[in-house]
Amino acid sequence: MKILIIQNRMGIGDLVMFTPYIEAISKKYNAPVSIMVKKNTKASSFLKNSKFIKEIIYLERDEANKKHSGITGLFHLVKDLKVKNFDKIFIFNSSLRYFIVAKLSNIKNIYQYPLLKKKNQNIIEAAKELIFNTLGQNVNSTPKIQIDQNQVEKTKIKYFINNKINNIVLGTGGSGETKRVPAYIFLKFIRKIIEKYESRFFIVTGNSPGEIKILNEIINSDLKEYCTPLNDLSIDDILPIIANCKIAVCNDTGFSHLSAAIGLKTIVLMADTPLIYGSYSSNMYPILPQGEKNVSHNTLGKDKLDPNEIFLKVVNLLG
Repeated sequence: MKILIIQNRMGIGDLVMFTPYIEAISKKYNAPVSIMVKKNTKASSFLKNSKFIKEIIYLERDEANKKHSGITGLFHLVKDLKVKNFDKIFIFNSSLRYFIVAKLSNIKNIYQYPLLKKKNQNIIEAAKELIFNTLGQNVNSTPKIQIDQNQVEKTKIKYFINNKINNIVLGTGGSGETKRVPAYIFLKFIRKIIEKYESRFFIVTGNSPGEIKILNEIINSDLKEYCTPLNDLSIDDILPIIANCKIAVCNDTGFSHLSAAIGLKTIVLMADTPLIYGSYSSNMYPILPQGEKNVSHNTLGKDKLDPNEIFLKVVNLLG
């Protein structure tokens, strides 16, 4: 049985959110599956240990490589898929384009969201509905990522991680400026934590100018001795470090999704994206800007996150 799953959303978090449904399909047919995703999902970095995935195929529709873009790209994609002789395809979107690609690739069994009905589509509910309608299963939306335990142990030694203290992931980055909580909020939170607990903070972030500015404000402060920046490491190297931590406090960024999927209780600082992105997993604990009962795009609440509320939530979760 050869099965292809197409998930064409951008970013790490989007792919992490779909892993429970990939797992459900693999288990149903008792076979690892092939997945087609975009390169910026960094799929190979965190799914390489998955026993449910046989192959990662990259959808080349970005600025660097447009092989699969446009009408010509559609036929390139058909050519790439036809030679693989897939028996079934699950398409996690409503695009007519991928339905046509599947038909032209001679894939007999096509399962997809309702065509041309993307508007107001809930990212989790749409995936659940597809799996229920095709497999007859209700799937738990909490992802689980497999991490090599040997690497976890080696990383603990390499980075002198002391499991007797509170090792905390701080996800200070974000793909957009409105998602990034200011450094002073993180600093106030760190100060409160070290007054109560012996702690070490592992800072995960990207390297865009805005992300580096926040990182530098933290590691150049009087609290720098408690902080270990990881921005120069690959995701492959960061994941075992996260696995050695007790809890995570992150903006809505790829690392909030990864931390929760590894199994950490993850506080997600929801500044400017839909709440579902910080609440779909049972390991996620969203914190909203003060005065807000919900968040979405254009909430613009990064300056209204309360460091004391974050602190109290961490204390509660640590027990």
